[in-house]
Amino acid sequence: MRIEEVTNTTTTIDDEYANVSTKKSDGLHPSIITVSDLLSESNITFPNYQRPYKWEIKNVKQLVNDITTFKDKPAYRLGTVVIHLDDDKEEMNIVDGQQRTITLILLAKAILANYNAGLLTISNTGLKEQLRAIQSEMPQPKFINEITIKNIQRNYAEIQRLVASFDEESVYFLFNKCEFVKCILTDISEAFQFFDAQNARGKDLDPHDLLKAFHLREFSNKEKEVLNETVATWENLETYKLVNLFGKYLFRIKGWIKGRSSRYFTKNEVDLFKGITLDKIENYPFTKDMRITHFYIDQYNQSIDRDIDLQKMAFPFQLDRPTINGKRFFEKVHYYEQIVNYYKGDFLENVDSSTEAKEILCAINNYAGKQRDGDQYVRTLFDCSLIYYQDKFGTIELSKFVELAFIWAYKVRLQQQSVYLSTADNYVLENNIFKVIHEAVEPHQVLNFYIPELHEVRIKNRKSLNYVYDNENKNLVAIFKNLRYYYGE
Repeated sequence: MRIEEVTNTTTTIDDEYANVSTKKSDGLHPSIITVSDLLSESNITFPNYQRPYKWEIKNVKQLVNDITTFKDKPAYRLGTVVIHLDDDKEEMNIVDGQQRTITLILLAKAILANYNAGLLTISNTGLKEQLRAIQSEMPQPKFINEITIKNIQRNYAEIQRLVASFDEESVYFLFNKCEFVKCILTDISEAFQFFDAQNARGKDLDPHDLLKAFHLREFSNKEKEVLNETVATWENLETYKLVNLFGKYLFRIKGWIKGRSSRYFTKNEVDLFKGITLDKIENYPFTKDMRITHFYIDQYNQSIDRDIDLQKMAFPFQLDRPTINGKRFFEKVHYYEQIVNYYKGDFLENVDSSTEAKEILCAINNYAGKQRDGDQYVRTLFDCSLIYYQDKFGTIELSKFVELAFIWAYKVRLQQQSVYLSTADNYVLENNIFKVIHEAVEPHQVLNFYIPELHEVRIKNRKSLNYVYDNENKNLVAIFKNLRYYYGE
């Protein structure tokens, strides 16, 4: 959808207007450009692998407020825009600065709409010519991401209200005194390296955004042909799902495997998800099996025989193995996102009903207090251990492991009056079932993990543990009794 389709749903005014310039910066070196220069680049594009446009109303209002507040200043710096110039130099892909650039396009459109409708009076000939030039040359990007389209529509409606108060002085200041540092790079790897370095110094980006930038620049030359397709699955995920996937599951599992405290996923922990780039690293012995697997699977899937048998081989990802940077990282994220969804959805229907596993899953999905913060931390312990066991041993003895994981995780719920994130994290480090799974080579080595029985239920509100199973009112404590881990009343 083009942007026009989406939007349809200290200087004083003086003779300086006559010297308005629309000349663009040339060369591949950093340069200072105005908003007018930027918006006159009709070949600017926003690649599909970019994160969605997520500026909120407050961000838009802050930008407009800055323009009106500082319009008496000689200049106002808006930041940096990093552009990747592709090989044929026909497109200028925004690598960093897309949020502000899209917002500025919306501002320009609203200003032009008011000017064309006679709602904005411009007396200076030079500024009139500049507005005509911007209108004819301004980028007309297409967007397919639903989040981007929704936010553009919402923000444009607000911008229309905000620019209604713009006068000639404000318009001049926006287009000629608001500036960017423009960096044009021809190597996509350098472009993303620049982006990574800029944002690692404190900009408000989620850790997964930094990981995205890092792994985009680690695509090999052969992999760049499938870059857009590979990253599309990432962009189709809503932000909260990526935040949960990394912060709630992958980060904690990988940290607990190593015996590390794993409470909050921040920029300081992104290295956990950076691994090896096969065409850059030495041929160390530990990389040989990954090289064989990586290149064999690609060759197998690209063979003409696949057009005949319609078979495709999936990469065998493992949480405790190093990440292969680039394409495999995005495939890995998609793979584990599906795993998490399975355990949150269809897993209950596939559990062996001859064990306690089915009742356990029904119980933890339905007991009265399951939405409390402490109970959510405990549920994360259970889910993470289940995901890692399946990652290591598949479905072999999985129902029995559900029983073990329940006792291990929910014991901390029953024996504590209150459960905090620190409580759950410390419990793992003292009773680390993840290290047991990591070191095991057979499921029975995990299933033999010793968990002392529960001697006392200390939770204050025992009624919060109630649930219904097979039309009977039950309590989580009953499962502990059935599995012989509690003998109290």
